[in-house]
Amino acid sequence: MLALAVTYVIKSGHEAEAVEFLKRLTVATRREPGNRMYFAHRAQDDPRTFFLYEQYDDQAALDAHRATPHFEQYGKNGLQAIAESRHPALYVPLGA
Repeated sequence: MLALAVTYVIKSGHEAEAVEFLKRLTVATRREPGNRMYFAHRAQDDPRTFFLYEQYDDQAALDAHRATPHFEQYGKNGLQAIAESRHPALYVPLGA
């Protein structure tokens, strides 16, 4: 299992667009066979800051997600186009 955490700061004036992109991306991504979890969050103290938490079965499932038309439309050409900054981090479970 892999977890991906991404923090976006959206350019001022584009917050409503970001919310719409995230809503659409969430619905589509949760339907992907290798997706275990996909949650979008918004910072309480800064409406331009968004945080995504995603879980995938494995690297192949994450790669498949990144190859989908909805990721291209709402992620690459949507969120990333209106982002002031983007900070992704990939995590693996420690195991217990």
